[in-house]
Amino acid sequence: MKLKVVIHEAEEGGYWAEVPSIPGCATQGDTFDELLSNIYEAVEGCLAVDIDNIAMSENDKIMEIAF
Repeated sequence: MKLKVVIHEAEEGGYWAEVPSIPGCATQGDTFDELLSNIYEAVEGCLAVDIDNIAMSENDKIMEIAF
């Protein structure tokens, strides 16, 4: 899967980034390398879903897909 990430320089120093295709998914870092690491963590967290709270019938299935 490929996602576009918009990277901004923060006024107070460092960087912050947002993922437009995932509303509310944003992160920051003091250095560019830290920001890159945090982006992966933020996307993973934003896409994680707690399936224990989803109502399912006995005919429903859970599937993981990769893009």
